[in-house]
Amino acid sequence: MASSTISSSSSSFINQKDVNFPCFTPKCCKPITKNVVSVMAPQQSQRTPSSTGSVKNGMTMTEKILARASEKSQLRPGENVWVNVDVFMTHDVCGPPAFDIFKKEFGENAKVWDREKIVIIPDHYIFTKDERANRNVDILRKYCTEQNIKYFYDIKDLGDFKANPDYKGVCLAQEGHCRPGEVLLGTDSHTCTAGAFGQFATGIGNTDAGFVLGTGKLLLKVPPTLRFVMDGEMPDYLLAKDLILQIIGEISVSGATYKSMEFVGSTVESLSMEERMTLCNMVIEAGGKNGVIPADATTYKYLEDKTSLPYEPLYSDEQARFLSEYRFDISKLEPLVAKPHSPDNRALARECKDVKIDRVYIGSCTGGKTEDFVAAAKVFLASGKKVKVPTFLVPATQKVWMDVYSLPVPGSGGKTCSQIFEEAGCDTPASPNCGACLGGPRDTYARMNEAQVCVSTTNRNFHGRMGHKDGQIYLASPYTAAASALTGYVTDPREFLQ
Repeated sequence: MASSTISSSSSSFINQKDVNFPCFTPKCCKPITKNVVSVMAPQQSQRTPSSTGSVKNGMTMTEKILARASEKSQLRPGENVWVNVDVFMTHDVCGPPAFDIFKKEFGENAKVWDREKIVIIPDHYIFTKDERANRNVDILRKYCTEQNIKYFYDIKDLGDFKANPDYKGVCLAQEGHCRPGEVLLGTDSHTCTAGAFGQFATGIGNTDAGFVLGTGKLLLKVPPTLRFVMDGEMPDYLLAKDLILQIIGEISVSGATYKSMEFVGSTVESLSMEERMTLCNMVIEAGGKNGVIPADATTYKYLEDKTSLPYEPLYSDEQARFLSEYRFDISKLEPLVAKPHSPDNRALARECKDVKIDRVYIGSCTGGKTEDFVAAAKVFLASGKKVKVPTFLVPATQKVWMDVYSLPVPGSGGKTCSQIFEEAGCDTPASPNCGACLGGPRDTYARMNEAQVCVSTTNRNFHGRMGHKDGQIYLASPYTAAASALTGYVTDPREFLQ
């Protein structure tokens, strides 16, 4: 077992008996009396040390990745190091100001450090008639032409996204830019999603982005690591969204501020890559610098047809020191939601059954992947009922959109997600983007323009996040979102899945 220091504020799920799932605000929840018994995690298998030189003291995965990227053999939390960036990503929100800073500091005619290591994705301000939003995409297009950027996923025909062969949708990992052991920096806070690949991935500001564009380097402070050990068989009614809501509720939205969050254990190992992405996606909602999951056979299989570039995964040493270690028996967990207006305002879905809702949204980088839509379709299929509130479906990428219309849902007799959604009375799946999640221009599809109550598979539920400042957002898994659409109330998916 790796040595670790357990903080005094560690999870109430660590080595305790008779544990209650806490509910932080009483408006829609009653006291929980279910007893939970935590289970110690099995010994982790021996990992091969990193190839960064002689190792005097054990290092965590994040420390090793940053050590290799800074060409050092040893790093400890708190050190400031110049890191070589493997991939830089930006999009239509932060790209234009980052380009302005680059030109101001390096010169109007300066060239980026490596045109093949820069990924530019319009995905926020695209399917809108807003002139200022459209101008952002025009700026991306001009800049990429000037710099001859290799990976610019452009969109020109806004009327039919399928007519754009280069357009992909939300900046996820489907194009092979996420590789184990590398450093990926992006001007989106949810860049941390790529940590699912055993990669150091984190969001940066526009000033830092301008510097990276010109140098390919950035000064970073090495974060300490919190380790989350999750064991136990995953119940059929849970998804990774429930796991990360449990963790954020446990440590709060500031519990991992400038810390790395490492996820291990038999439950994590059983997750698909898309579910691992969901887990890492929301570490920023706990204040985390990055989230990371050790690469394994699941990772390598996913990358087989996505990249031909070599990569070398790194793993935490057995002697690595963690700031805190949290342990969970996932087999005892129940479906969760995060109530307005914070991701750590955790509650059991079944205890919020009296909360009437106005709409459901299934989409975003967190909840708009293929498996998320398959999960929602399973709930609709199991119920055989129609939705009672408007249910908006927004695939994250063009590939996900195609999967929704082509892949049969297990146990459906060959029906696709789109067929099941149509039978349930959902809205037609929309063009891939993430505009509604952040409350883009008013004409953005599914944006909240009224003070409504929404169950959403997105990642934030702060005031105004999806549009209207008085909107109320309940964050939930696709299972819970679909179940809620069928009843018109926040609903535990076990009502339909068991």
